[in-house]
Amino acid sequence: MKTEWRLFLIIAGFLLAATFVYGFWTNGQLGHVEWIGTVALALSFLLCLMCGGFFWFVSRRIDLRPEDRPDAEISDGAGEIGFFSPGSYWPFGIALAATVAGLGLVFWQLWLVAVGMVAVILTACGLLFEYYTGTRRTAEH
Repeated sequence: MKTEWRLFLIIAGFLLAATFVYGFWTNGQLGHVEWIGTVALALSFLLCLMCGGFFWFVSRRIDLRPEDRPDAEISDGAGEIGFFSPGSYWPFGIALAATVAGLGLVFWQLWLVAVGMVAVILTACGLLFEYYTGTRRTAEH
């Protein structure tokens, strides 16, 4: 996590500098600050700062990973990474529901946005509880 938080905070620093340069530059060229680009850069800075802060917070609480150690071997990173569902249709459902919500936003149909958001919540719950119900339920000991 050490690499990730450094990367995000370096990008955040660049975005902060770019925000001030952009605001100053547009003020000199146009006679007034161009707010859309300035706000977009400022929000991008805050997003990178938030991600970098999260990774910094997590990196202080976990052991160093092989990616963070200069003396690590390739074999140190071998082994099980995690569990990934081999055949789940729920991600497709989430994408479809998000598409419906996005189309509702594009055409400014609030009822379609509401239907899409409810569908996103339901399909995300389906993905979350996929291995707790139905035929894929694991045996309890």
